[in-house]
Amino acid sequence: MLRASINLGNPILASADKMTGAPGGVSIDLARAFAERLGVDLELVVFDSAGKSVDAVVNEQADVGFFAIDPVRGAHIAFTEAYVLIEGSYLVREASPLRNNDEVDREGLRVTVGKGSAYDLYLTRELKNARILRAPTSPAVVHTFLELDADVAAGVRQQLEADSRAHPGMRLLPGRFMVIRQAMGVPKSRGEKAARALRAFVEETKSSGFVSNALRRHDIEGASVGPAAMSVGDDPQ
Repeated sequence: MLRASINLGNPILASADKMTGAPGGVSIDLARAFAERLGVDLELVVFDSAGKSVDAVVNEQADVGFFAIDPVRGAHIAFTEAYVLIEGSYLVREASPLRNNDEVDREGLRVTVGKGSAYDLYLTRELKNARILRAPTSPAVVHTFLELDADVAAGVRQQLEADSRAHPGMRLLPGRFMVIRQAMGVPKSRGEKAARALRAFVEETKSSGFVSNALRRHDIEGASVGPAAMSVGDDPQ
């Protein structure tokens, strides 16, 4: 049995079917393909936030997961190279004086992010003056932003775009404040052989067109296939 930790907080990678509640998306396609490669059954361990999904892999409640590469997470998780690149953006109210991403880190400004998300980890390191407010999950960022009357919401561009359509009177700042490198990961306690096998699988899915096809199949826009790694490790078989 391959247990795959799935984060429903990132709509580019996974989401629950509105009718059945079953998870689907690019990360589920990859998990299924890896289980088939290994010749084992697949169990999806589903969470509503990146932080919980990371903890499941770190604590070996799951064998593999799908995360943004981050040095904090890298202490316990061996990452592959990125299979997808995703833009991180800022959302503000129409009346906000903010016009550019580099204006966000100001004294007195409050920025809402999903707790434990890649954006939370990144902005915790990078923002020196603005205050960070943490929503329980990434999909709850805009709700928390409105509820707490914060100044900025930070997250996946596509999620923020969808939320801005549901809540008129908001706009995205132009460009992006970061690029998220989404990768697969395995607990470091599993050893280097397991990590090499997963890296080789991810490189194959990129070069074969599997990832690009999955993005098209799930109508994902604003994300691109990650670049090829310099070298490929052992085959998983």
